[in-house]
Amino acid sequence: MLVRLKDIYTGNTEDMTPSPHDPILVLTADSQVNSLVETLLNPEGFNVKIVNQILEAKKTINEGLPRLVILGEKLPDGSGVAFARELSDLAPTTPILLFVYQESAPIMKQAIQAGVFDTFTLPIRSEDLLQLVRNALAIGDRRRGWMQKETRLATASLRSQMSDLELLGELTRSITSNLDLDAVLSTVMDTAISLTGAEESSLLMLDETTGELYLRASRNFKKDEENGQFRMGIDNTLAGTVVQTGQPVLLDEENLKKIKTDYLVFSLIYVPLKTNNRTVGVLGVDNRNIKKPFTDYHVRLLTAVADFAAIAIENARVFSDTDNERVRLETILTKVQDGVIILDSDNNIRFINQGAREALSLNGTEVANQPARDALRNNQIMDLLEKGGNRAEINLEEGRVMDAQVTPISNVGTVITLHDVSMFKELDRAKSDFVNTVSHDLRTPLTTILGYVELVERVGPVTDLQREYIQHVQMSVHNITNLVNDLLNLGRIEAGVDRHKESVRIDQLIGEACETLKDQLAYKGHRLLVEVPASLPPVWGNPILLAQVVDNLLGNSIKYTPPGGQIIIKAEVDSDQMILQFKDTGVGIPSMDLPFIFDKFYRASNAAGEASGTGLGLAIVKSIVENHYGRIWVDSVISQGSTFNVVLPLNEESKITSLEG
Repeated sequence: MLVRLKDIYTGNTEDMTPSPHDPILVLTADSQVNSLVETLLNPEGFNVKIVNQILEAKKTINEGLPRLVILGEKLPDGSGVAFARELSDLAPTTPILLFVYQESAPIMKQAIQAGVFDTFTLPIRSEDLLQLVRNALAIGDRRRGWMQKETRLATASLRSQMSDLELLGELTRSITSNLDLDAVLSTVMDTAISLTGAEESSLLMLDETTGELYLRASRNFKKDEENGQFRMGIDNTLAGTVVQTGQPVLLDEENLKKIKTDYLVFSLIYVPLKTNNRTVGVLGVDNRNIKKPFTDYHVRLLTAVADFAAIAIENARVFSDTDNERVRLETILTKVQDGVIILDSDNNIRFINQGAREALSLNGTEVANQPARDALRNNQIMDLLEKGGNRAEINLEEGRVMDAQVTPISNVGTVITLHDVSMFKELDRAKSDFVNTVSHDLRTPLTTILGYVELVERVGPVTDLQREYIQHVQMSVHNITNLVNDLLNLGRIEAGVDRHKESVRIDQLIGEACETLKDQLAYKGHRLLVEVPASLPPVWGNPILLAQVVDNLLGNSIKYTPPGGQIIIKAEVDSDQMILQFKDTGVGIPSMDLPFIFDKFYRASNAAGEASGTGLGLAIVKSIVENHYGRIWVDSVISQGSTFNVVLPLNEESKITSLEG
């Protein structure tokens, strides 16, 4: 029968044993030979199978190896010698007899090269042909017997190697599934003994402080050696040589006589234990009582075990470092004053520190692994989470205000931080109250001053110099009045006094601003271009405040653009947002001033002295835009002009998108 690879692997070689029922395959082009073979061998108990073509013969061989093949020199569909050569490769244990029409030296040479056992020709005596067949079968049996023997030897070696691989596989699984270093090293010791057949195994680690090797793990050592007292230096010792060279050693009893060791053994292997290309220890096996030598194969196996032991030690170190960092980080987060809440991807609480517990009145409540909505009991935080925002102010009991920030972290979930801004809100409120009070108190005396100044000329004649002084006083009073009005306006906006909002037509506001400021445009000779599509949709906002944004930005462009300049107002829709642009060819803003241009009372360093202003216009614009959940920024090039960009949500539902953008 065919010999299969799995039969060799499992040692199943019974199929290689010939059976009397295995056929003798006959393929010749001579019917006389076919008849002679069949007539002669069938009575002797042989199973003769005659085929007519090479293809049929191959099919028969695939079903099971014949005991013998008798081929003709010439075949109906090919050469017998060529097919014999092919058969020698397919079935090397099956003998082949070749029928030739005439024996000659050339044909005999070809037959021998093709692996033919013998040849015959007609006429031939029956007893000679029968003896030839028996001799060929005997040769085939001997070939099969030899192959069975070699197969058993190869199978035994293969089984041993597979057993070693299984032990290494079990060690791998132990390392990957267990973080207990002592348990893993115990498995390493057992595996080292099982793979090498040694009496003892040991793992010596290098003490970085003393430079000595100490016994970290062992198997079958004496008690006084296993209790941690066993140590050896690295100078003039075999294990120390391995540490210094990074190379394994294999020694037997004869070689050990010349080597200093701290205990008597007959045979020994030491292999280096390396992590990060640095030798940190030695893994060894030895035989003290049995004079059993080790081989290079054992060295390779022990080296593999040492690699796994190094992985276990490194994993334990990394885990220890990670765990220490985790404890450290957890301690920091626990002690920090700001509230910290960590949620998983399903918004379940994984961590909450004391600051967050105190802020949300959760002391004494177990909230770990609970859904955030049920555990936190704060609708403002949940709205921030569920609506996709990233920042909001949370009003708590006793008037406390928290600045809540939501930060998504991949592979973790979401982190919520709560920063107490109550003090800043109180300071801001006090500042606003002070500004409003002072502003209100200033309006009455300013009005009085302005009234009396205007009455001076009515009382009696004044000189030209006195008139000039009066005009300066009037201008100063007007500037202070504008400043007071701007401060009051800004205070109302920041306090959110006027929260009324409706659908606002920006194109109408632009038209009204152009009409209001047409005299200033004409006075400075500016060219104004308005590029607003006819189908511009409305935005959601306060019409008075948005009109102030348009007036201030257009007035700003007029003020800081030299006579004869050009101003362009553009409006377009992008998704659910409206983008406004006020572009001028003015003096521009220095790059160092750009980060502060929207701050209160800040004026660009290149602003002309005659361009009067309070420094609050752009701060008011920014407050209004942010009050509408929009954004504003400026692009500017010195001496070429500036472009103020405003983005506003078209409706209430799109304000979150505008903020995130």
